[in-house]
Amino acid sequence: MRIIESCAACLYDKQKHITDDEEYLAEVRRIIDERRENDASPYLVHLFDLAYRKRFGVSASYREIKRKYNDLVLSMEDSIRKKIEKADDPLSESLVYARIGNYIDFGAMNYVDDETFLSLFDNVAVHQRDKETMESFVRQCAEARSFLLLTDNCGEIVLDKLFLEQLRKRFPKLKITVMVRGREVINDATIEDAEYVGLDKVAEIVTNGDAVAGTIYEMLPKEAKEVLDSADVILAKGQGNYESLCRQGRHIFYSFLCKCELFMARFNVPQFTGIFVEENH
Repeated sequence: MRIIESCAACLYDKQKHITDDEEYLAEVRRIIDERRENDASPYLVHLFDLAYRKRFGVSASYREIKRKYNDLVLSMEDSIRKKIEKADDPLSESLVYARIGNYIDFGAMNYVDDETFLSLFDNVAVHQRDKETMESFVRQCAEARSFLLLTDNCGEIVLDKLFLEQLRKRFPKLKITVMVRGREVINDATIEDAEYVGLDKVAEIVTNGDAVAGTIYEMLPKEAKEVLDSADVILAKGQGNYESLCRQGRHIFYSFLCKCELFMARFNVPQFTGIFVEENH
């Protein structure tokens, strides 16, 4: 997904929010100005991380933030699971809950407001615009042997786990694999985070191999490429996965909240609207 000038400015502002170090910000500006036409935002964020580590010796740390939101949503897990299980369609409702978790995104936003996040749970009804996509998703899962979930943020992965529980109940023969980030990047989930919230209890875990806040095929290790290429059904969570995978000729379902102006304009919806779409080649 091409980076337009407003996105480039936003990417720079987010790095400026992290540090006011002039040498580092000059390198960020160079990376942005020299970007290639097809470079997606997650790839530039990866280059920022390399520059940050070169300058400061470590990556910008989100460990405390990640633990905070994993713990917050884990504290809600049992009550949400009970609500899902009482729903007329537990699978569809669990997908809506998992999408709400996509709000916890320090890559798309400088500030995550806990009250705003919790308020999103006040409306978990499956929207009419999602129903056709949901029917297609269920139909394809019924015919599939393998399913791949491309995850996004910490906190969100607890709700992903509840969704996968319902997916397994509905389709017990489905082989479920989850892909997380290969190293620390923003507040995205790594294998350590997945194990911390128990995601490894409901799915096999693989990583994208590096500190990339998306899924860039050319950068994936062999195992991750094989899993992506062979999955019968793929669900990609979050704007970063959408930006790095859309229009690549793959059949993928995408689920995320529209958090920035680019996505709001692309889908013609207000901020924090949930999107569930299918890209069929």
